[in-house]
Amino acid sequence: MDKPSEIHFCERNIIGLENFTSAEIRGVLDAAKIMKKVVCSDVKKLPNLRGKSIINLFCEPSTRTRTSFELAGKYLGADVISINASTSSIVKGESLRDTLRTVEAMGVDAVVIRHKAEGSAEYASKVIKAIIINAGDGAHAHPSQALLDLFTIEQFKKRLEGLKVAIVGDILHSRVARSDVFGMTKMGMEVHLAGPKTLLPRYFEFDGVQVHDNVEDAIKNADVINVLRIQLERQQAGLFPSPREYARVFGINDERLKLAKDDVLILHPGPQNKGLEISNAVTYGKHSAIHDQVTNGVAVRMALLNLTLCGGEVLV
Repeated sequence: MDKPSEIHFCERNIIGLENFTSAEIRGVLDAAKIMKKVVCSDVKKLPNLRGKSIINLFCEPSTRTRTSFELAGKYLGADVISINASTSSIVKGESLRDTLRTVEAMGVDAVVIRHKAEGSAEYASKVIKAIIINAGDGAHAHPSQALLDLFTIEQFKKRLEGLKVAIVGDILHSRVARSDVFGMTKMGMEVHLAGPKTLLPRYFEFDGVQVHDNVEDAIKNADVINVLRIQLERQQAGLFPSPREYARVFGINDERLKLAKDDVLILHPGPQNKGLEISNAVTYGKHSAIHDQVTNGVAVRMALLNLTLCGGEVLV
């Protein structure tokens, strides 16, 4: 593990996990443990970000990420405004650059951005001085989702290092899978990717990662299975024969779970296509931590906002 002295968060942009050290990931997870106590308390309010302003700029649909970032900011005392592309000047043709410059002129301290274009968060960090937190840029990265996945796994498994994780589904289009791979391998986890050949990266070489086109090989003796949503909105090219065929060959159901460890943990970033990539029985079964992920998402996003806007300290 890296030394704690290498943790630096003050006024840091959160674009992806590729540049995080394991110590920095540990710092976020430890901060999230403190924040979760607030989320689960009767009085969900801290003064840490009083006087700070945050814009949530979401140019793609979102329920969990947008709402949890909004609640995270408000629980920490910040002024938070959410902007949806469909109700902003973006629909009138305003460029991303001009939208960012406009919110910067209003004196915001941080912008949480989701955009369909890969690299949009990095671009935003070069356009304005406010802190940029990437809430998903195309198929590139979703750092806060990967961090909440790690947080949830550790909550149930009490450790990260040495665990076998299978990530199953549409790897090719998944920003979650990419961020998970960076985060999990940095924390000493063994990662197995599985999906149809058409939904796997053509070239993928990464220490600690194995790629399978057979889901049974990936989930055998797995400690954790992260089931990815099949992104039907990105499937116009006919990358698998039919939803029914996908469910038969790659869907995660009770029968396939028998290949994994008896205490296997099931994750899903949501929203789900039940009956396609995951069965109802698995979603609501004893192995599922899907709803815990939602709770933990608020805690992790509180940690990120607090660490970047409060000089790297967790103040409670």
